[in-house]
Amino acid sequence: MKILLFSDIHSDLAALRRLMAIEADAYFCAGDLVNMKETLSAAGDIIGPRASRTYIIPGNHESSQQIADFCQEYGLIDLHGRSVLLEGIHLAGLGYSNITPFDTPGEYSEPEIASRLEPFAALKPLVLVCHCPPKDTLLDRAAEGLHFGSPAIRTFIDQHQPIRFFCGHIHEAAGTETTLGLTPGMNLGKRGHLLDLATLS
Repeated sequence: MKILLFSDIHSDLAALRRLMAIEADAYFCAGDLVNMKETLSAAGDIIGPRASRTYIIPGNHESSQQIADFCQEYGLIDLHGRSVLLEGIHLAGLGYSNITPFDTPGEYSEPEIASRLEPFAALKPLVLVCHCPPKDTLLDRAAEGLHFGSPAIRTFIDQHQPIRFFCGHIHEAAGTETTLGLTPGMNLGKRGHLLDLATLS
């Protein structure tokens, strides 16, 4: 089973069309499909033909209610704070970012992030997708010495070592890959990544 994962489209409909034209068994948007205060309808029309195979979590530019309503209207699968078992592998998603200076709709405190990740700790093997990257890694590096990721996500990865980790949020790190302990991680960005679950089992 192949899953096309991507993030941070920010209403770039041309990029979304390109992604949805790629053949995969499932699709996963890791947040920020649109910009803050924009509607999701144009994106929904593009995703529509593949909606029943598309998972989504909110970024910091979307609220969880906005994504829930979007999924209900267009038939997507809301994976925010949830998991699904695919070919023996748990795929879990947590949207929102940590606190930003911009007062965006989708932000959690570090204790909230830790609490919402905790139910995933028992899931093995686990592929974890968060909108926000882990703190002080290549995945959250905005510039030299500037890291804006979540300490709680970093702690969860260090302690529980999912077999794969994917995120977005920090645009400057899009496409970056690194390894955190035994966990290969990637900041997806709008170019996306095709994950073959068969290579993980």
